[in-house]
Amino acid sequence: MTNPENALAISLFSELLTADQLLRNRLTRVLPDRMEISHFSVLNHLARVQDERSPAQLARSFHVTRGAMTNTLAKLEIAGYVHIRPDWDDARRKMVSISPAGKRAREAALAAMTPVISEMVGELGAEKVRAALPVLRELRLKLEAE
Repeated sequence: MTNPENALAISLFSELLTADQLLRNRLTRVLPDRMEISHFSVLNHLARVQDERSPAQLARSFHVTRGAMTNTLAKLEIAGYVHIRPDWDDARRKMVSISPAGKRAREAALAAMTPVISEMVGELGAEKVRAALPVLRELRLKLEAE
C-alpha cells in the first residue's frame, strides 16, 4: 500500500503534468502562424534579455538538449524570427538574436495568449493564484537545482 506522503507527491505531480499538457494544448491552438510554445518561449526570452545568446546558453536556460534547441532555432530562422551569426571571437560558436519580425511575432503571440490566461486566472480567482505562486516557484527552484 502507498504511504500518504507518496500518494500526495504522486497527486501533485499528476496534477502538474496534466495541467501543463492541457495549458500547452490550449495555448498552441491560439498561437499565430503555426507557432509552437517552444518558439514563443525562445522569442520571449530573447526579447526580455535584449541581448544575443549562444544556442548552448539557450539550451541551458530551457533545460533542453543542444539538438532540441538547434531544431527550434532552425525553425525560427526559417520563419525570419531570429538572426543567427557566427561568434566573432570563436568561429565554432554561433550567436542568436531576435529579429524585428520575431519581436512582432512575439507580440502577436502574447496578444493571442493573454485572453486565455486571463480568463483562467479570472475563473480561479486572483487570490488563489497568488497563493499558489510561491509553492510553484519553490518547486521550480528545487527542480532547477538538481
